[in-house]
Amino acid sequence: MLMLPTRSLGATGISVTPMGLGLAALGRPGYITLSHAQDLAHDYDVDAMARQAAATLDAAWAGGLRYFDAARSYGRGEQFLAGWLKARQHDPQQVVVGSKWGYTYTAGWQVSAEQHEVKDHSRATFERQLAESLGLLGGYLRVYLIHSATLDSGALERADLHDALHEAREQGRLHALGLSLSGPASAETLRRAREIRRDGRHLFDVVQATWNPLEPSLGPLLAECRADGMGIVVKEALANGRLTARNDDPAFATQRALLEQEARRLGGTIDQLALACALAQPWADCVLSGAATPAQIESNLGAFDLPFDRQAADTLASLAEPALQYWSIRSALAWN
Repeated sequence: MLMLPTRSLGATGISVTPMGLGLAALGRPGYITLSHAQDLAHDYDVDAMARQAAATLDAAWAGGLRYFDAARSYGRGEQFLAGWLKARQHDPQQVVVGSKWGYTYTAGWQVSAEQHEVKDHSRATFERQLAESLGLLGGYLRVYLIHSATLDSGALERADLHDALHEAREQGRLHALGLSLSGPASAETLRRAREIRRDGRHLFDVVQATWNPLEPSLGPLLAECRADGMGIVVKEALANGRLTARNDDPAFATQRALLEQEARRLGGTIDQLALACALAQPWADCVLSGAATPAQIESNLGAFDLPFDRQAADTLASLAEPALQYWSIRSALAWN
């Protein structure tokens, strides 16, 4: 079993491994990762998916990962994670679970749905979903995030919600509060979130944000927030599969050729190169793998052995897309 070093998640007092596993692609039949259906072998039976989730979690555990990320809207993601934790009898002191609230899953266990999730950042939704998350994950749940907070979701304006979040932390029901970000206005959302305080301290302890070589624009602000004590969790380090060998989009052929050239030079694969780039960011406390199979976990773990260097960093920096372009492409990815 591989043992990874741990690092502090900002100033929370929580220790995390530099890589964690997110369950967005494991907890529900449909997701936007390229070739997601192939990962699940088109088998959407609940028991079959629970077994695949457990096998992938086992591989992550064997590889040293101790941070696991879920959300109320990840179908049965929290349920699968809770069942695995209890079945394996993992010590809650050896595991850090983060989850997210604010979306309700509405796809009815279908790959294609008119609406996969409904967003509501009200106090009532927070209190309902916190009870649901704690009911499943109990003492394993340490970090609870607003799911995809945006400038127009109301999450940053509702004083009653802020009071409820602060109260849950003060009562010890949660150890750390946070928010996840999505979209081209993520920087402004994060700046506004950092202005919210209760009892003289920042309301939000942790942020989960998209960062990868195609969309690195948030990096300077994340570094600033980390220096101010905020914990940083990186999501979508592989750009929902666009930074893997699965991306056969002709419009990405030139970029893919550069990625393959660098990966070969360093003796790795495209996914390992992209993850190594995220892991190399000094402000990143934990980088999430979005693996949906044990084989993908094994490949992702190879990022730690890649001799990532300045040449690789410069090459990947050249791939950055304008933020609006990146988020437009992401929003067009098909649920599969």
